[in-house]
Amino acid sequence: MPTEPLFLDVRPLIAAGGHPLDAINAEIGRLTVGQSFRLLAPFRPEPLFRMLSERGFDAHPVDQPNGDCEVLFTPRDALPEIGDSIPSPLVWPDPLHHFDLTELDDVSSARRTLQALDGMPEGAVLFVLFAREPEFLYSDLTRRNHRWVGNFDSSGEIYRMLIRRG
Repeated sequence: MPTEPLFLDVRPLIAAGGHPLDAINAEIGRLTVGQSFRLLAPFRPEPLFRMLSERGFDAHPVDQPNGDCEVLFTPRDALPEIGDSIPSPLVWPDPLHHFDLTELDDVSSARRTLQALDGMPEGAVLFVLFAREPEFLYSDLTRRNHRWVGNFDSSGEIYRMLIRRG
């Protein structure tokens, strides 16, 4: 299973007046089983999130300070090859640590999460509660080869996340 996502920067295409959907579909067509896809756009491509969700991808957007948006699309149902990669979250070990970071700002909660992961053995799992979806954290987790799953609790106010150290 590839460790590096494919990457497509659609900003030049959009700046030239083009529509990026054909380029995006072509890039997705090149993906191997379980491979992720990174997209850089001049805005947050919300309609694409729904479209690719229907095709089995979860979107992890990170808004950039200059207004651009980088999105990591990860395959939802990809099965790892035997002896390769990380098993499904359904078989991850119980969390080694539990953190409630709902009272911290984005920077502090990201720093605390990454510090905790740095001190954990490979394959260990961290459970974290955030006050909102930690979009600011996804690129750091990806860069460090960590895996994660997350969702909002039933109230829709607290974001719960399991992170497995890569």
